[in-house]
Amino acid sequence: MSWLTEFVRPKIRTLFARREVPENLWHQCPACQQMIFQKDMLANQRVCLHCGHHMRASAAERLEWLFDEGYTRIELPKPAADPLRFRDTKRYSERLKAAREKTHLDDAVLVAHGTIGGQPAVIAAMDFEFIGGSMGAGVGEAIVAAAQLAVLQDAPLIAVTTSGGARMQEGAISLMQMPRTVVATRLVKDKGLPFIVVLTDPTTGGVTASFAMLGDIQIAEPGALIGFAGQRVIEQTVREKLPEGFQRAEYLHEHGIVDMVVRRTALKETLARLIGLLRVRESGRSAEPQAA
Repeated sequence: MSWLTEFVRPKIRTLFARREVPENLWHQCPACQQMIFQKDMLANQRVCLHCGHHMRASAAERLEWLFDEGYTRIELPKPAADPLRFRDTKRYSERLKAAREKTHLDDAVLVAHGTIGGQPAVIAAMDFEFIGGSMGAGVGEAIVAAAQLAVLQDAPLIAVTTSGGARMQEGAISLMQMPRTVVATRLVKDKGLPFIVVLTDPTTGGVTASFAMLGDIQIAEPGALIGFAGQRVIEQTVREKLPEGFQRAEYLHEHGIVDMVVRRTALKETLARLIGLLRVRESGRSAEPQAA
């Protein structure tokens, strides 16, 4: 073989060879269409560096962003996998299997306990990637378990919500989770513990109609869609054009539905401050002398 074949050709191939570029190196903001370096986007908690758009995040990411180091996820009760043996275009059991493989979750909620700014707290974080964050028996069990854990640990309960509503594949069983989760919030409040709700995009349907609107303090992320029925359904029902930005966090804040709209990067600090204020108030109240 000649020196051209043995030495020159391999050098040329190496020089002009196409290099493998990771597919997830860049991410396009769905709001402003700007390209964002994936590493920078994750460092900014999935908030666009150009326009401030808050992208959807997983339940695991929520826990990582809100807790101090050293938090612990708890194992949740496992209800019947397919109580109605439901089937539409595919079996419900197959949908569950696919969602679990995709998200590595058992259902649409993660529950963990730890500290936020050095103060004990329990967080129940929902994940929209798991069948649209829909509320079935698994979600109901998770919220009840989170409330019981908060009472046991004498810690505030924080619910981070995102959901498309009830899980139709579980029929009436899904609807029963609405009163169950309401009762769960009462366990926390009857104990005198703070219940704080963080509403993220989107929070709709049965979750909005139950525990998501019962917080002592309601916080929303900027631009989050929050409501029960969709805007088009409401317009068709009332036969009126709805205001601009209807069902968005800022509109609801202006009309007193939510207490504050907080950027994701400032959420941990805000929660720590609120927990500190609420717990000091509770301890001060318990320390007041009782009348004879």
